[in-house]
Amino acid sequence: MRLQFEVIPHLLKFRFEAGTSRGSLTEKETWFIKVWERANPDCIGWGEASPLKGLSIDYNPNYENELRTLLNTLSVLDFPEEAGELLKFISANTPIEKPSIRFGLETALLDLLNGGKQIIFDTPFAQGKYRIPINGLIWMGEKAFMQKQINDKLKEGYNTIKLKIGAIDFDAELALLEGIREQYSANDVTLRVDANGAFKEADAMEKLEQLAALEIHSIEQPIKPHQYELMKMLCAESPLAIALDEELIGVNSIEEKRALLERIQPQYIILKPALLGGILSCREWIEIAESLNIGWWMTSMLEANIGLNAIAQFTAQYKPTLPQGLGTGQLYHNNINSPLEIRKGELLFNKAMGWGTIGK
Repeated sequence: MRLQFEVIPHLLKFRFEAGTSRGSLTEKETWFIKVWERANPDCIGWGEASPLKGLSIDYNPNYENELRTLLNTLSVLDFPEEAGELLKFISANTPIEKPSIRFGLETALLDLLNGGKQIIFDTPFAQGKYRIPINGLIWMGEKAFMQKQINDKLKEGYNTIKLKIGAIDFDAELALLEGIREQYSANDVTLRVDANGAFKEADAMEKLEQLAALEIHSIEQPIKPHQYELMKMLCAESPLAIALDEELIGVNSIEEKRALLERIQPQYIILKPALLGGILSCREWIEIAESLNIGWWMTSMLEANIGLNAIAQFTAQYKPTLPQGLGTGQLYHNNINSPLEIRKGELLFNKAMGWGTIGK
């Protein structure tokens, strides 16, 4: 296939100030990738290159120019027309240091192969016959704001709630969690927390023990990455299951991935395709993790619905039983309209809803 590309920037606007331990978010840059065969311009594939400032290794002020330059370079190549070979081709021709671009390309080209209908993987999910369990995400903020989010998610039927912690006073965060536990047992509502590396060595274990007393399911990235021996110790001795998140960034080869998981031995890993190098890379992480009896779940990196749709369809191939972190499509007031819908803590693909106009 000889292909033509177009890049369409889109600035996503949050419905509220979304707080994390790295600061608050009010908007997010993203870039839609449009691709078509020169011999058949009416069939269009769409992808999304969506790095996150402050986290993605490939985010920089010149990102859009780098994306356009790479796509111009690729447009002179002859792309394979079989999905497996196409993914290998993208991996071979896209720098490993550009994980969000790689994932956006994978999505756009698989969409094109499947007829330009935003079907990345033709699974029961994409046919509207399967739903993915997801968690309700609670953003950091003032206690009253966090409490309102919690109440809303529980009313909406979620049975797994994830709270981002580490920005406000830890005792206040504990009080919020205690308030949930006073009303709902661990059998009724599963609680997860995400510290984004906010805990310090001096008090990390103490905080983990306090959280474990509230029957928290797991904590994502309690300490900053690359503290390997400390993280290994915490995973071994904490009464609370630990999931690696930021720890996986920049770990690219199969050998490096296995070495990291064998060294730290976490209970879970968190996979974000745009952060970790896309579909092929995440498949490797899953294969290695499962061989070591390490659990996993997939989350978005705050993509618009183009990227979220791709992650959901990719995830659905595995028919996960653990709730996934894929409920972010409602964050923005200017997202792309899509068939993705949430009902009682499950994500489904409602074909009757259709897609809105992309790039407008």
